[in-house]
Amino acid sequence: MAKKSAITRAIKREKQIKKYKNQRLQLKEQIKKTNSYDKKLELSIKLQNLPRNSAESRHRNRCWLTHRSRSVYRDFGLSRHAFREMAHNCLLPGVRKASW
Repeated sequence: MAKKSAITRAIKREKQIKKYKNQRLQLKEQIKKTNSYDKKLELSIKLQNLPRNSAESRHRNRCWLTHRSRSVYRDFGLSRHAFREMAHNCLLPGVRKASW
């Protein structure tokens, strides 16, 4: 189980990403469309003034069961530990242990 502070930080980041998503996209589109160097500079400064945690690249995938941030399988949203445990208990449909 991850620390509660890490979990709350991740939740806060997700909220900020959702809040500033449209504003970020609009600024990026305006930067691409403008030809004036001064206008691009002005728009990029506005983009930089947005909170850092509102950038989507700051988002980290976490296991929905244990909130572990490392080795998370995207298809299931589980960390390798939780995935293995649930697969052994036959809780994941279509998942079998490989043997050859």
